[in-house]
Order: sequence, then structure tokens, then C-alpha cells
Amino acid sequence: MPRGPAPGAPALTEPLSRERHRILHSVQDRLEDVAKTAVAVMRTEIPSYALQDERFFDDVRDQVLAHYRMQLAALAGDRDIAPEDLVFSRAAAMRRARAGFALEDWISAFRVGRQVLWDALLDCAGMSAEAQQAALSLVTPLMRYVDYASTHAAQAYVEYEQHVVADADRERRDLLDQLLAGTAPARGPLLAAAQAYGIGPHSPMMAVVAVCVGDTRTGDPTSAEHGYATSASIGIAGPWAGRTLVVVRHGEVVAVPVVRTGMDAEDICTHFEAVQRRLAREGTMLAMGISTVAKGAGELPRAYEEARAALDLVPSDGGVAALPRLSPFDYLALRADDLARQLVDPRVRALLEDDRRRGDTLAATIRAFAEADLNLRLAADRLRVHHNTAHYRLRRIEERTGRNPRRIADLLELLVALAIRDGAGEGEDHQ
Repeated sequence: MPRGPAPGAPALTEPLSRERHRILHSVQDRLEDVAKTAVAVMRTEIPSYALQDERFFDDVRDQVLAHYRMQLAALAGDRDIAPEDLVFSRAAAMRRARAGFALEDWISAFRVGRQVLWDALLDCAGMSAEAQQAALSLVTPLMRYVDYASTHAAQAYVEYEQHVVADADRERRDLLDQLLAGTAPARGPLLAAAQAYGIGPHSPMMAVVAVCVGDTRTGDPTSAEHGYATSASIGIAGPWAGRTLVVVRHGEVVAVPVVRTGMDAEDICTHFEAVQRRLAREGTMLAMGISTVAKGAGELPRAYEEARAALDLVPSDGGVAALPRLSPFDYLALRADDLARQLVDPRVRALLEDDRRRGDTLAATIRAFAEADLNLRLAADRLRVHHNTAHYRLRRIEERTGRNPRRIADLLELLVALAIRDGAGEGEDHQ
């Protein structure tokens, strides 16, 4: 760090130089009290500091004194400041970061220390014009020291946080890999990590797999930014207390929510559906597959494969396929391939396609009739039409397809054809 006045500043006259050294020596004589004042102000103005014990403040006082001594030496022109001189400050920054203090708190401490030292310099200067001018000559080098030292501290914070993030990512990946192998950790750091997420050997869990299928902002759905944005959004607390294990891996985001006491699978589905919709509003289009409940770590590999299989049910423009919301019938219909579609009678397929263009009234009648257990009056009531209208619709379906909805076999065939038709639709919400 350069010493003395900033480049381009005029050299001090002899009287000003004498005044400047007098001020610095006066502050040096009372430096212990100045440091004590700085610590007291930090304790008052920085909320996270106010909660600490005396051992912490002993460390802070040592740091403040070390900085003040180095600043006074630099201001007196006795020495230049090199990065190795600030090793003590970087070590302290690491300690604060490790203890969970925010970087802004550490920078606030620098601000307080600078202000208290400046007040002490002014107080020791006195009121004469020459003394005030000498004190003002200290402003630039004082600010340059604070900028230099705080920059090194900030770099230490960033290095530590990068280290912590890398370690946390690695720990989460290792934990997920072990869970996907069908076993819960029994000891060591991974056991502690699993417990932090509420995961035990017999905890009921679900698997959620999400992939980005589109981005209206950048047009690049493969960007790593999407994975981490999705990961952060999923990690936000839902209808449960506690954290959720979320890992970005192999182009997908995998979450393992625990079904906690008082919850059920529907709560999980609702939360992740809300996440998908929120990200869609922000421009990130996701496809999400949600498994059924795994009764412990031993079943989690099966749940993960279910979630991946559920992704195949999501339309190409994104959405959520939640297996707990599907019946076996729905699942089989949604998984139908081209051969299954070809096996649908052309007359039935033509009716359903024509009906879709006309508002799906016949499809609604087929569903309502099945849900009413073939009770035509009940189906008509649910459709809010006269029962004669419902009767006419059934007769029309039979005339055009050769299938009588009153016969179980024919009704089942119509329902399968309808489910296959809807499952093949692009851009629809298949939940």
C-alpha cells in the first residue's frame, strides 16, 4: 500500500508535517481507549455482534488494535503495507465467516473502526487552523488503508464461502448417492447431514426430478444457472418445517422431501407444483416428475426411477406429473404408445377428435356417466343438463361408434380411448 498523501497531492510543509506527527503520537498514546470505544460502538450498532460473549469481544479488540497500529505506522510514513501484513486480518475474516457472520457485518466493523479512529484524530488535532489542515491531510491515506484492508477481508470471506459451498455441494451429492443406493448413512458427517434434512433409515420420503425445458429470457435451457435457481426455489420452505435435500446432478435437479408428521403426499405435490408455476412466471420452464412415497431409504431407488419415469408424462413445454395423483388407469393411459393409439377403433377416435373441436360435451358425458356408476339421472345432474339431453348424447355416441356406454366393456373402451387421446395432447396440464 502506498504511504503518505495520495498521488498528485502537494507535499506537506514542515509545520503541517510536525502537526501531523503530533496528532498521530497523541492518538498512539490513547490507542487502547480508542480501541475500547470502537468495540463498544460495534457492540451497539452491529446486531449480530451484540449477541456475542466477552471472549468474542477480546478477539475483536485485538483486531482493532492491530489495525490501528498498522494504520498509524502507515500514516506516519514509517512503513508500506503489503498483503502479508494483513494475514492476521484474513484469519479473523475466516473466523467470522466460519461463525456465520455476514460479510456486511464485517465491513460494518471496518466502517465503525475507521470512524472512531477519525474522531480520535480530530479530537487530538485541536481547533487551530494548522492542526485542522494537518488532520485533513490524513483523510486520503486513512481511506486508502481501510479500502485495502477491507478488500483483503472480503476476499477471505469469498474464499471461505466458495470453500463452504463446494464442501456442501459435495456432501449433498454424496448423501444423495448413498440414498439412491438404497441405504441411509449410519455414521460420520453424512449421518449428520441426513439428520439435518430429517432423513432417517425408515423416514417416509419422495423423490422429485426436475429438468429445464425452456427459458424465455436467454433461450438456453441447458445453462447451469437454471439448475441452481431451481435448487434454491425448491429449498424454500413449503408447508413443512425443516430443510429439503436438493442436488443438481447430471443435468437434472433431484429433491428428496421427507413426508413429515401431519403431512401427506398431496402436500408435497402441491408445494412442488407451486414451485414449478412460480419459476414459469419468472421465465424458467420446468418439467417435474414426482414419485409415490418411499417407506425408508431402502425404497428410495424405486422412488427415484418413478420420478424419472413420470417426466415422460409431462408435455414438451413443461408441467408436473405427480404419480400420487394418478390412478393405475390414468398412468397406463398416459404411457400409451403409438401402437395403443392405433388399436383404438377409428370410429371412436374420429368421434373424440370431433368432440374436442366442439367443446368436449360428449367426452364430459362419458366421464360423468362412469363416475355416476352408470346412473344416467345422477350424471345429468352433475352435468347440469336435463336427463333427456344426457340420454340423447349416449345414443349419439352409440350411433357413431358402435359402442353402447351402458355396457361395461364398451364404456371401458371409450374411457381408455378418451384417456389416450388426452394423454397425447401437447401443452395440456397432465397432473
